[in-house]
Amino acid sequence: MRKRHQKGSLTKVNGRWVAQWREDGQRRKRRLGLVAVLTKAEAMKQLEELLAPINQGAGSPSSAEPLGRFIELVMLPFYRRKWKRSTTVTCESRIRKHLLAKFGSRPLGSFDRVELQDWLESKVEEGLSHSTIDHLRWDLSQIFKMAVAEGCISRSPATLLFTPRAAITAPKRRMSLEEVNLCFEVLDERERLIAMLALTAGMRPGEILALQWEHIQPNHIEVVQRIYHQEIDTPKTKHSVRSVALSPVLKVSLESWREVALSDDPEAWVFPSEHGRTSVIAENIWRRNFLPRLKAVGLEWATFLVMRRTHASLMRDLDVDPKLVADQLGHTLDVSLNVYAKSGLARRGEALALLESRLKGAQTNATPI
Repeated sequence: MRKRHQKGSLTKVNGRWVAQWREDGQRRKRRLGLVAVLTKAEAMKQLEELLAPINQGAGSPSSAEPLGRFIELVMLPFYRRKWKRSTTVTCESRIRKHLLAKFGSRPLGSFDRVELQDWLESKVEEGLSHSTIDHLRWDLSQIFKMAVAEGCISRSPATLLFTPRAAITAPKRRMSLEEVNLCFEVLDERERLIAMLALTAGMRPGEILALQWEHIQPNHIEVVQRIYHQEIDTPKTKHSVRSVALSPVLKVSLESWREVALSDDPEAWVFPSEHGRTSVIAENIWRRNFLPRLKAVGLEWATFLVMRRTHASLMRDLDVDPKLVADQLGHTLDVSLNVYAKSGLARRGEALALLESRLKGAQTNATPI
């Protein structure tokens, strides 16, 4: 008997989109996401993807299932429920550009570990960064791990894959105090305040540009949202929802900016676009207002990410409690120390001199240069 084509239904329950359909004679439900974050069109797309295997008469996927079909109909719909929009955009773009373009038509059961490791090695020759290749390794691991869980294959060929040693790790630069002061000197008032919120307060650009005046309190800023690809989203992680402390100079600078702002209504944007209905776009303000000024003094490399890393690094140089820095950045302690904080050469030299002073005979046996 021919199966009936299903459209399913979409309802709002407690502020969430809930998909409903029938499968194997049973009513199925699945929560898709918050109504405040997920548009109806996006929720409908997820519902269609959930129903696609049923409507196409597909049974459980097997080892003969094309990798591309498995990714599109099984892997990605599942992970979209977990990933934030920013992660979804980045991961799907990477998977489609590299994995689907190369292996999309290949059966799931046709891969082996050596072939996949060789493919990762080839990405080094193409000039991809260590980070991108490492993410591709993670993508392969998750895809084939799910294929095992779905019963498509008995063992994952990606279990023991490693990121090639030759993969290029880009240097993670930080600004010195002199470079920070120079940055502040060459920027106009609005851009200087944005840079101060990144460098002094340690905020992300998406958090800064998502600020509304109701978020600015006398002694702190409440980070409750961010902007990603011109859309309002929740903060990056649960640690990112936080109160950001304000320095005395930042308080004065924010109040000075309020005086000349288009509007200081509670729901108005702190950094509005020209018409005031939306916030200024990060890419535009960087290209038009930051880059020309910074390039003129040799600081074109000092991106928003570099500014945030500089905040963590300078705070570490000042011996500020690492937990305080992590809370300010909205990180766990290990991420704050191991990923963002980079110690300066001068500070390391001072540490070595201190060590040397404690070593017996270190100074008396030293040979002058």
